[in-house]
Amino acid sequence: MARSTARKRALNTLYEADEKGQDILSLLAERIAMPGAQTPLPDYAIEIVRGVAEHRRQIDRTLDEHSTRWKVKRMGVVDRNILRIAAWEILFNDEVPDKVAIDEALGLAKTLCDDDAPSFIHGLLSAVCADKPQDAPQDGSEQADGDAAASDGADAVIPVQDGASESGATDADAAEQSGESVEND
Repeated sequence: MARSTARKRALNTLYEADEKGQDILSLLAERIAMPGAQTPLPDYAIEIVRGVAEHRRQIDRTLDEHSTRWKVKRMGVVDRNILRIAAWEILFNDEVPDKVAIDEALGLAKTLCDDDAPSFIHGLLSAVCADKPQDAPQDGSEQADGDAAASDGADAVIPVQDGASESGATDADAAEQSGESVEND
């Protein structure tokens, strides 16, 4: 399964937890134990949700510091969680190039948010990237090999088209340009 699909599934989980006011990790545990009508969550979606839950305060603080229009609490639920996913990838996941994290966030925002959201999200994430400490320790744990591998056929709750991001770049394209390797599904 492509990481784009995993991001959508992670967004669904974060959105649901946010809307319900439920603890992110308790909802994640429910979704892992009982996926319902959907296929099981992809490993990368689980990694994203856990990462956002673990670092949410730092992510929100960083977004608040760089936002010129809205604080995280006042942002739309979908916008806020798209930003959290991308910020986690930028700040805590060295496997994803920053440009890919931004492009993927823009792809979700163009499909799911109002017309002003993509430019706001782009500007905010660009500011986070520009201010990102280059020698900052990541999440303190090694990334598991094959974390992008998962079962096929996932149905997203939020209808989003799979495919390339705004610039047409995929994880593999951006990784190839940066000299990294990305596992494709």
